Amino acid sequence: MLQPFIHYGIHFLGPLMVALWYYKPQWKYAYLIMICGMFIDLDHLLATPIFSPGRCSINFHPLHSYWAIVLYILLLFPKKTRLLALGLVIHIIADTVDCSLM
Repeated sequence: MLQPFIHYGIHFLGPLMVALWYYKPQWKYAYLIMICGMFIDLDHLLATPIFSPGRCSINFHPLHSYWAIVLYILLLFPKKTRLLALGLVIHIIADTVDCSLM
């Protein structure tokens, strides 16, 4: 019952906390860019069925693969890609927590 609250809490509150803590003067911009990390869920459209409540996204969908996760971590280092990478990594953390709660 708590699983969706934890999952979506990390998805939306995680980037908000990072934006408010590290990007205070431009927190709205930072939050918006990090929330764009949600677009990696478009790869769910490639699966059949599109939604399966018992399925773990990690290493099932292409943008949630281990190779993609390594890329997201590497994108944390250049300053130009850091905000988007933070959003992607937080997204992966949320999905990992979700998988561990299944």
